[in-house]
This record gives sequence, C-alpha cells and structure tokens, in this order.
Amino acid sequence: MQTLLHTIKEIALQTHTLLQQANCNYLESINSNGDTQLQVDVMADKLIEEKFLALPCVKGICSEEKKEAIYKQEGEFLIAYDPLDGSSLVDSNLSIGSIFGIYKTEFSGKNLVASSYIIYGPKIEIIFAYQNQVLHLGFNGKEWKEKEMPKLKEKGKINATGGTQKNWSTMHKNIIESFFQEGYRLRYSGGMVPDLHQILIKGGGIFSYPATSDAPNGKLRKLFEVFPFAYVYECCGGEAITEDGKRLLDLPCKNLHDTTPCFFGSKYEISKFKNTKGF
Repeated sequence: MQTLLHTIKEIALQTHTLLQQANCNYLESINSNGDTQLQVDVMADKLIEEKFLALPCVKGICSEEKKEAIYKQEGEFLIAYDPLDGSSLVDSNLSIGSIFGIYKTEFSGKNLVASSYIIYGPKIEIIFAYQNQVLHLGFNGKEWKEKEMPKLKEKGKINATGGTQKNWSTMHKNIIESFFQEGYRLRYSGGMVPDLHQILIKGGGIFSYPATSDAPNGKLRKLFEVFPFAYVYECCGGEAITEDGKRLLDLPCKNLHDTTPCFFGSKYEISKFKNTKGF
C-alpha cells in the first residue's frame, strides 16, 4: 500500500502541473460514457496509466476514459480510476479531483481493499483509506504533511444533490426540500470530489445523485467513483446507500462502466432517506 500511496502522491503533483499548463480544448473523441473528452482528460489518463502500470504490484487498470481494462501477467492489485473528475469545471477554475479504487482479484465492490482521491483546489490534498483508517495529506509547496483524520458527525448541515431537477422524481424533490426546511445549505459545484470532500471536511451532510427520468440507472460509475467514495465514507463514520437502501459496496458490477444512483452522508441524513422511503 505504501508503494501505491507514494505513486498517488507523484500523480497528484504531476497532474497539478498538467492542469496549470494544459488547455481545456474539447476533442472529437468521446469516452466510455459518451462524454466528449477534453485534451486534459486524455493527458491525465495517460499519465496515470503509465504510473500504475510501471508498478510490479499492479496487475491491471481500468479508466473512466477507456472502454476496456489493461492487464499484465503479474501483480496483486487492480486499479480503477477517474483521472479528472469534474474536468468540465477546469475552464471556470473550480476545484476538481482524481479518484482511485484499489481492488484485488476482480473489479467489484466486495473486492475493494482501499481507495483514494486527490483534490486540486487552492491546496492539493489526498485522502487515502485503508483498513478502516483514513490518511489525510496536504502539500505545502515543499512536502506532504499529515493532517487531522476526517470524521463525519452524526448530523451535518450541507445538502449537495446532482441531476437536472426537472428530471427528479417527486419523492426525491420532497426529500431534498425537507432538508432545506431543516436549515441545510445548498453546496453543489458539479464535481463529485469537491462536493463530497467538503461534506467530509465540514463534518457531515448529504450528497445524492438519484435516478432521473433521463438516467434511470444514475450517472455516476460504480468502480471509478461510487465504490471508492463509499469506502471512504464508511471509514469516516458515515454511510453510502442505493436508492432502495442497500449498501453501495454490496452491489454487483455487470460491466466496468456500470452506474448507479447513490447517496452518501452522515448517519442522520441516510436514516432520513431510508425512513422516508420506508426501508
């Protein structure tokens, strides 16, 4: 794990440099999810691919930007990653991130053994979760320094929810409105990493990306986004569930780019979703 963490540190600094230098032009190509790729998406994807495949401990990788996984003959770990989550925010200079799921044997939630993400904002920070421990690192311009381990309180005050509102179900609209009636604050940037990181660092709240009429299976990908954050939130005292109240990490994965509706939060917010829906 130390080798993987060291590599993620290198990826963080090199990707940060890339973001400062690269342009935000759209290419003619699309990724596995049908999104038009930015040049910086492709460059970050290649950087991360080369870093991980160079490690003897890595047996294979799959990327949100590629249709198929790449495997080697030897190695122990499988890495699923989103090279630049929220890359469409780059041109508006908002925080974005990279997400990593670390698996063994095969790409599935039950085989996730660690996860990590990087946030590129005013500061570069890394969250690395392994064996119910969460390491929080910040780069001060010279070296990485350990920060206080994040912990979710029983109840938060942030409400971040994705999807186009006109495509929400009536039930989801009512649940979200009920949080606002309790005094929750809307905090949603359109980037999964900055929004979930803010809830984590502020100590609690709810992030939801529901099923919508135009995306009934949700939009966020299990292997690259949902499972890694579910692992982090559980390690930090929170919960991560499906729309029908199931634990996200217990979901099967039919293919590398499976998506699912997802809900991440403190105990109170998740229990409210369950109670409202009768689970």
